[in-house]
Amino acid sequence: MKNLLFIAFMLLMAWACSPQKDISKASADIKQVVIDSTEYEITIFDTDFDRWYLLHFSPALDRSNDYYRLMNDRGVTNWNQYFTRNRYNQVVNSYINFNPTIDYGMEVNRKLYWYFRFIEETCKIKLFR
Repeated sequence: MKNLLFIAFMLLMAWACSPQKDISKASADIKQVVIDSTEYEITIFDTDFDRWYLLHFSPALDRSNDYYRLMNDRGVTNWNQYFTRNRYNQVVNSYINFNPTIDYGMEVNRKLYWYFRFIEETCKIKLFR
């Protein structure tokens, strides 16, 4: 009788533990989806930029995301150097935290690139040299 009770207890324990493995597996999948769905956004406070962008950008001038990432890396490096040296402090008045290994997406890269072009054209500051 003790053996039968012991076997029933062990089967009950095995049955009780099996659904928890599936739950932990599902929660790991959910965490992975959340990590992969990061979105980035850029906000430019210069009021003249939007008008300038609408006048100068056209789909014919659009480039690849890799091109924008490469050029933005150059532009951000020069921008941050101007900021740390306190050069052009009327225009370059903030540090840009940009990581070239992160893909910020086509929209963010395009807008940042065109903002740098706007600064080069309107303020005559070299950012893509």
